[in-house]
Amino acid sequence: MWNAIFWGTLAASATMLGSILALKISMPKRVIGYIMALGTGALIGATTYELLEDSLEISGFKEVAIGFLGGALLFTILDYLISHKGGGHERKGSDRADNHTVSDHTQSSSENVGKTSGMGIFIGTVMDTLPESAMIGLSLVGGGSVSLALVVSVFISNIPEGLSSTVGLRESGFSKKKIIVMWGFVVFFSALSSLAGATLLEKASDSIKAIVSCFAAGAIIAMIASTMMPEAYKEGGPTVGFVTSIGVFIALWLHHL
Repeated sequence: MWNAIFWGTLAASATMLGSILALKISMPKRVIGYIMALGTGALIGATTYELLEDSLEISGFKEVAIGFLGGALLFTILDYLISHKGGGHERKGSDRADNHTVSDHTQSSSENVGKTSGMGIFIGTVMDTLPESAMIGLSLVGGGSVSLALVVSVFISNIPEGLSSTVGLRESGFSKKKIIVMWGFVVFFSALSSLAGATLLEKASDSIKAIVSCFAAGAIIAMIASTMMPEAYKEGGPTVGFVTSIGVFIALWLHHL
């Protein structure tokens, strides 16, 4: 039991670490872009090698499709609602468009996108961290050893998620205290999720295990495609493609340790 809580807390604590870095250290935007790109690559690799591949080994494509597409769809709906809310504020200001230049409007649009992406990444992090923690706990069932590749990949990817989301949340007007409390709840519930994976999912069917795992995978892919990748490219430029490749390779290397 305590092993599950420990490993779940450790993996999720990286979100808090990323948040603290964003609040305490003024990082160059290019560095933030590189960190996000590395985390994106690690997430893609962990999703492919740990979540989807392992799910296919214990179930079929139907279970993978239900979980994967369900997770992606739910995140997309939530992200759309957040973006639509932000867009609503922008549309309210359209009546004053004749008092602003085109460049002012473009800058305002960019700022709105940055603000909504912070909450989008936060929601995506919650949606993938909890099922990931459950999978970490599940790997300990029957006295087995924890999946080191999954823990490290989740830890690496959670740092830029916490960092970039915190930057967006600060731009949206969230206080430092509120942000820390939000990430504290994420870490706490991740520990409980890991415990649940080691206990409640122990007797679950392989199909249920696969659906839960793939749900996390779907949320991860939808989140990085709509929030992390665009933000990483905007901050880091074309070189983030190579940094992302490094993240994927790290996940592959960890998977075969």
